[in-house]
Amino acid sequence: MEIKDNTFSRQFETSVNGSMISVEYSFQEKKIFLTRLNVPENFNDEEFISDLLKNIMEIAIERKLKVVPILPKIAAFFKKNPVYKELLPPGIRI
Repeated sequence: MEIKDNTFSRQFETSVNGSMISVEYSFQEKKIFLTRLNVPENFNDEEFISDLLKNIMEIAIERKLKVVPILPKIAAFFKKNPVYKELLPPGIRI
């Protein structure tokens, strides 16, 4: 999966079947806040979304960032993938 970090739009982008999927973010100190997930209408491939989020977690690890999940769907990802819980800042429990 190829993910583009569009810093101008502040989102990670990838495409599937010719449609763009993006995860919007904002930065504060050494934290990245995942604020919005944009998917095409009628797109419900949860496995693809999970793979996208795993790739974003790897980017956060490389950049030494803590991840703050704003969306319930992203918080649920952390519940299903406890290996990434080390990326949560102190005080955030999921």
